[in-house]
Amino acid sequence: MFSKPKSDEPTTGATTTPNAAPAKPAASTSSSSPKPKPAPSIISSDLTIKGNVTTTGDVQVEGAIEGDIRAHLLTVGEGATVKGEVIADDVVVNGRVIGRLRGLKVRLTATARVEGDIIHKTIAIESGAHFEGTVQRQDDPLSAKPAKSGS
Repeated sequence: MFSKPKSDEPTTGATTTPNAAPAKPAASTSSSSPKPKPAPSIISSDLTIKGNVTTTGDVQVEGAIEGDIRAHLLTVGEGATVKGEVIADDVVVNGRVIGRLRGLKVRLTATARVEGDIIHKTIAIESGAHFEGTVQRQDDPLSAKPAKSGS
């Protein structure tokens, strides 16, 4: 007889508050779990942007950009052209870049055409890539300060 009133009590509104407690951990688990990485932003081949592009995510350029680009990962497609400074953690150039390139990891593929200086931490240049400019290694190539500090 005592067990029936106890089992009736959990179905009352007074125990809905304890039932709400499991919902909070479920919500906190979803908020504490890492967010899925968003898809890269794609500048399609029929699109031309005149202005700067800034993101903390990834950008894939298939069209043309006349302006500076700052991103986490930048991929310049084979038919793409970027005229401006590129600053990214990871840069893969398959197309054309006219301007300074700064990146922790820079990769010029066989179809790359780069006219400008490259400041990098690591670099890979495939056979067949066209490059005019200087290459300089820095431990922190993403900072705007010069490599040599005062004398």
